[in-house]
Amino acid sequence: MLRLRLLTWDVKDTLLRLRQPPGHSYAAEARALGVRVQPEALSRSFLEAYGAQRRRFPNYGQGRGLSSRQWWVDVVKQTFRLSGVRDESVLTAVAEKLYHDYCSARNWELLPGASETLSQCRRRGFRMGVVSNFDNRLESILCQCELRHHFDFVLTSEAAGCAKPDARIFEQALRLGGALPRQAAHVGDDYSRDYRAARAVGMHSFLLRAAGQGDEPEVPSEHVLPSLSHLLALIEKE
Repeated sequence: MLRLRLLTWDVKDTLLRLRQPPGHSYAAEARALGVRVQPEALSRSFLEAYGAQRRRFPNYGQGRGLSSRQWWVDVVKQTFRLSGVRDESVLTAVAEKLYHDYCSARNWELLPGASETLSQCRRRGFRMGVVSNFDNRLESILCQCELRHHFDFVLTSEAAGCAKPDARIFEQALRLGGALPRQAAHVGDDYSRDYRAARAVGMHSFLLRAAGQGDEPEVPSEHVLPSLSHLLALIEKE
């Protein structure tokens, strides 16, 4: 059994996921303002706009003079421009509305077993923290989704000034959690940013990988979580 003091968690697609693709929620907000755009077109445009913004201004524009709010407003506006919407008043209104709406629980849902697994881990006495490539809205989202109380700290890439897989964000988490790397494990769904990055600093890690997923390099079966409910059994087995 692993002698762990600290468990750190990714959030998006590990504990929470979007209820619907961005294109659908973007289209709904536009319709409320009298503008009709196909959700599929917005989904394609979002991927293009988001990817370009990430390359140009990594980690929500940290150190580049952008706030994360402006970073996201620019992504939303460019998504609609790429889909043929040019009215600046509409772009501003829908971007501001969507920025605030994504703080709401109505846009997020828990993955199966998330709340139960977190509760069980707390009862076992683990310190718990979040390590997530997310902006400063994450605290509010976790509160809205009734998950915040499980965690001793929430460390976002915006607050840390660096993003996974950078070792520094995990090192900050270890300091916040008062644990040595060998006393900590990280849980996430991304092979490079979660599983491999945590192990690179000496932590243990587990990869959430649903059936049918498997594009990443081979991971030992004892490190793979088919669902969150498998976590404690794997910790005890190690």
